[in-house]
Amino acid sequence: MERPINRPEDPLVLNGIDGTTGQYLVPPIALPAAAEVAEPQGQAAYFEAWRKWLEYVPLTTRFGLPFDVRPEVYAEAGWGVVFPASASEALRQSLDPLLVHRHARVEPGRFHILTYQPGETAHQFLQRYGAAIGDVDPDAVPYYLLLVGGPDAIPFDVQHSLSLSYAVGRLSFDTTEEYARYAASVVAYETDEFVPNHRQVSWWGPKHPGDRSTELSADSLVAPLARGAPLEQPPQLAKTLAAKARYTSRDAIEDDATREWLLEALHGRVERPAVLFTASHGVGFKANDPLQLAKQGALLSQDWSGFGAMTPEHYVAASDIQDDAKLHGLVAFFFACFGVGTPAHDEFPMTASRGGDALANAPFIAALPRRLLAHPNGGALAVIGHVERAWGFSIKPLQMTQATILPFRNTLGWIMGGLPVGYALKDFRDRLSDANNILLTHLDANTSNGKLQPRELLHRWIERNDARNYVVLGDPAVSIRQTALKTLP
Repeated sequence: MERPINRPEDPLVLNGIDGTTGQYLVPPIALPAAAEVAEPQGQAAYFEAWRKWLEYVPLTTRFGLPFDVRPEVYAEAGWGVVFPASASEALRQSLDPLLVHRHARVEPGRFHILTYQPGETAHQFLQRYGAAIGDVDPDAVPYYLLLVGGPDAIPFDVQHSLSLSYAVGRLSFDTTEEYARYAASVVAYETDEFVPNHRQVSWWGPKHPGDRSTELSADSLVAPLARGAPLEQPPQLAKTLAAKARYTSRDAIEDDATREWLLEALHGRVERPAVLFTASHGVGFKANDPLQLAKQGALLSQDWSGFGAMTPEHYVAASDIQDDAKLHGLVAFFFACFGVGTPAHDEFPMTASRGGDALANAPFIAALPRRLLAHPNGGALAVIGHVERAWGFSIKPLQMTQATILPFRNTLGWIMGGLPVGYALKDFRDRLSDANNILLTHLDANTSNGKLQPRELLHRWIERNDARNYVVLGDPAVSIRQTALKTLP
């Protein structure tokens, strides 16, 4: 029988490996010490901030579009771009080709250029445009929203809150040239008859000895997705996502999940995937470390020799992606700590002495996905991944004896089937909404039902933050073409 990965007496193991020391970014923490954080006895600023955030979100995720609008069809559901009020004219113009392209394809009145004002909550932003969270009127605020700028300009919290009811993506680059490259790349993929079309999915999952995090992700996430069955059962190749979508499939799990293999996949040297799914540790650095902006969220490979060791040859970072890489048309999903971004403060303070410690001088988007999206040789369509740490609770909640990976399976299946990436993440939003319901019931002073013990409250809190932190980088309306526009010679 499979050993439960999460046992009640086990300490909490926080994902992420320090890029300098080669140790866990946060040492494993005993549950009794962590439980005090979930429901502190005295005043705790981080706990009050968490409570207030919950009050801003609706009780359930509702795709409240009109009954005759299909949410998976952006031409009907509408498309909008959200610029921060501080956006320069050069930044706005850099995305013009994409805006013109989308405007021509949506129904009249459902294309909007919107402005985010500093300090607004998601609710205030929507209210200013005559919309409310949960009630999606595409004539007021379109269902597909592309945020432009980093989390310093439009905060992560706004993106998370909007994502409960809207399909949201974000672009954040250092230069207007990078924005222009991404816009041109998407338009070319969707209109240029000579852009090739690929139907391959690649799976990559290191598994490090003695590391419970990658044991779980390799055995209970990557392997079942690639082989169509849990690891303890025979493969069911006819039931794999690849078979159902009529894709070819390549996988590199445990010893095969090397740095070289992933770089070959990202450069199109051997095979060229349309979908790439990775599950690994993300490399992290302390605030003020000069390597943090360039390396945080880099993907730690099987080449890593173990705790206490760390060199750039152990991971794949933005600087490893060469200009001749073939990424055009790729959708990547990185299950890794800080895989797409880092908030300014720790959202999982597991002991009273770690109440919202600074993770960075300012929130930022990871360098690796930015490099993929704005690649000069034609960029990726979108990168899905985690802001903050990625937890094993996404795969196996504490109370479960088996993995529950349906949100991953559905998201990847919908993407491979040609649905927009922003819509494809809806199962993770449903999971977030369910977790919010449980926590709000616990906090409701008007009922004695649904109260949680401190340890269970801690895990529900982690599950909720974990589900919230899946985000899309790129235009949420992009999708993988199901047929080539033209057969290449």
